[in-house]
Parts: sequence; C-alpha cells; structure tokens
Amino acid sequence: MRKLKKTLLTLLAINIVTVASVSLADEPPAILSMRERAQVIDRLLLTRLETVLPQEMREHNFDMWLVICRETNEDPVFRTLSPEDPWAMRRLGMMVFYDRGAKEGVERIIIAKHNKKLYRNEWRRLEESQWESLARVVAERDPQRIAINQSERMWHADGLSATLKRKLVEALGPKYTARLHSGEELAIGWLERRIPEEMEIYSHVVSIAHHIVAEAFSSRVITPGVTTSYDLSWWLRERFRELKLIATFQPDIDIIRNKTGGNAPEDNVIRRGDVLHCDIGFEYLRMCTDIQELGYVLRDGETDAPEGLKRALQMGNRLQDILCEEIKEGRTGNEVQAAALKKGREEGLNPKVYSHPIGFHLHAAGPVFGLPELQNGVPGRGDFPVHYDTCYAIELSIGAEIAEWGGQQVRFSLEEEAIFTREGVFFFAGRQTDFHLIK
Repeated sequence: MRKLKKTLLTLLAINIVTVASVSLADEPPAILSMRERAQVIDRLLLTRLETVLPQEMREHNFDMWLVICRETNEDPVFRTLSPEDPWAMRRLGMMVFYDRGAKEGVERIIIAKHNKKLYRNEWRRLEESQWESLARVVAERDPQRIAINQSERMWHADGLSATLKRKLVEALGPKYTARLHSGEELAIGWLERRIPEEMEIYSHVVSIAHHIVAEAFSSRVITPGVTTSYDLSWWLRERFRELKLIATFQPDIDIIRNKTGGNAPEDNVIRRGDVLHCDIGFEYLRMCTDIQELGYVLRDGETDAPEGLKRALQMGNRLQDILCEEIKEGRTGNEVQAAALKKGREEGLNPKVYSHPIGFHLHAAGPVFGLPELQNGVPGRGDFPVHYDTCYAIELSIGAEIAEWGGQQVRFSLEEEAIFTREGVFFFAGRQTDFHLIK
C-alpha cells in the first residue's frame, strides 16, 4: 500500500507538469539496452504472476487456466505471460496455471519443447505426447473450473483456435471437458490490471513519447515551405527505430489549414500558419503509447498561436477533464461515454469521445468509451465495466469556430495516456495544454 501511495503522489506531481514544458534542451529520457529491458520485463512479470494472477483467478472463480497456442499464431495473452529472454513460441506451446490456495499460490507449468524461466516443464518427452502430458497434469490436479481463452466480445481473450480446442477436448475427455469455461473476464483482468511498479515505469515510457513529439514539432525537423507531412511521418518512424522502439502503427500527420482566403494550397507541404496534428504510438518495456498532440507553425512576426486556436485547445482540455471525471469504478464504457458526451454538449464543446484501454496492446483489453463512428455506445466492447488500476488512452475531439480564420469550423483531436485508481484519474506524464510552436 505504501508503494502504491508513493506512486500516486509521483503521478500527481507529474500531472502538474504540462507537455509544453518539454524542452529540446533537456536530455531525452533514458532508454535501456535490450538486455536491461529484458531484466525489467522479467522482474515485472514475476511480480504480476505472484500477485495479479492469483487475484484474478480467485475473483473469477477459476482454479486452473490453460493457455494453448502455436508458433506464428500466438494467443494475445501468451506473450504477456512469457519472460522476455530467451525464447518465443515454438511449434506448440501449453501453459497451465493451477491455484493451490493462498498459502502455496499459483503453480506455473509449461508443456513445451523447451524450458522456460519462471515455469516448470512437465512434458515427459520420452514417454508422452504433449497432449498426453497435458491430460495427466490436469487429472493429477483435478480442477473444478478450467478457464480457456474463448470470447465473442473481446478478441484479446479469444486466442484458442478451433483446431486446438478440438484437440484439447479429445485429450481431456468428457469429465474435464465439462469443466471448461470461457476465461474472458480472467484474461481481461490479467491484461488490464497494473501493479504500482508498472505505473511508475509507464510514466517514463509516455515521457519518451512526449519528447519525441516535441522534437518532431520543432524547427530542428520542420522547414516551413519545404517539409511535407509525409516527411514528418517517416522522420518519426525512423526516430522510433533509432531509439529501438517498436512502432505500433505508421505515425500520422495531418495539416489543419485556414481555408477562408480561398487560395489555400491543398498539398501536404507544411506552411506557416498551419496547425499540425500527430498521432503516434510505440511499444517499450511491453507498454504501448498512443499520443495525439497539436503544433502551430508561426507566421512571420508571430510569437504564439492565434487566440481562437488556443481557445479550441482549451476546449479539448475541458473535455478531457469531463471524461476523466466520469470514469468511475463499475460503470460500463458505454455509460462513461454517454455521461461525458452529455456534459460536453451542455458546455457547447461539440464533443466526440472514443477512448480505449491501453497497455500490453495498443487497443487493449477492457471497456471502450465509444468509437469515432459510434457516439451512442459500442455493443459488446462498450458493455464491460471499469476497474481500478487500469490504463486508458484518453482520446477525443472537439469542434470549434476559429474567429481569426473567418469562423472556419475545425475539429481538434487529442489523446493522452492515463490511469484510473481509487484516488482518481491521472495522466501518466502530463498532457498538452499549449501548442508546440514551430518557428
């Protein structure tokens, strides 16, 4: 509990710092070597296996969990349960988790071609096939409720293929097949719940994203009238590679331009007076980022963005506040979205809300708060409840008229990572409250 309180105090202090305070004069946040990353990942995994896993198994009333998949067709959960070093899935892999009770904890078993740190291998290769070994392991423990990864609503919990399900049923026989149940809620709980150590590291990961955006939205990278949005997109992709970060999608750069003069170019060359919007994401230490921020290219003689643009950004910040206030334990994603939209409309923000869980995966397991094209709830994925210690990409947009642009309507999209705890919602590394200014 002390560790959690210390982490939350750190997050609160970080939230006071805005993204605009990121200085290019500052050294970029430290990035670990590949070996150091593996050490951190394995340390976090062991803690999660000893704390989160038994909590989730008991909360959802399972005494055994089977994770079975094949090479190049891995279960989305598989990698999150696997040490970083030294191997990935090969051929056929089986993980068995058996809860022996509070005193002895959850037993961790693999039935596979190779040994694995943190697990005991139970495949008697000279005597049994893998399926025979699995059947023996199950029978020896006689579990009453067995979770398997099958789900109609959440693809992260649907990793057991039809072929492997058939083979599993054949191996277990009628007695234990009757005890198989969808482990949807267990898989989601394992994926979405964060421990205090992860919260602190996640802030560091997001701070790297903020620094990269500050680099991209600067005169170091952009030459007005020359640099294109495509140039900037590929610069970001190359920057990820230089830092050995895994891009989760091609960085997206949009130009929002004053069109009221009647002769605004329609090309993708970045020009003075343009607003730039980025959407970037990468994975580091098995934590994903998904960031959307705004930059403004100063006209000659300007030292700041026009007041109308700054007001529109403030409207986006206000909608962020509203959404964070409506994230409450036990509410469904659809209920959170509806409440935030209602209040945003009452305040004249012309809002759209389409936030999603984030963590091991970019679009992670858990409740979504809308989709861009679904502003009246999302059947299935929006029906899951919100839980404490879960992370979200607070993604949304507002519509505003810009007086300096002749009343032109613009839509500004923002996205920042945050965590929901018993103390509230905290942005991991602050949020954007001022434009990145490109001279």
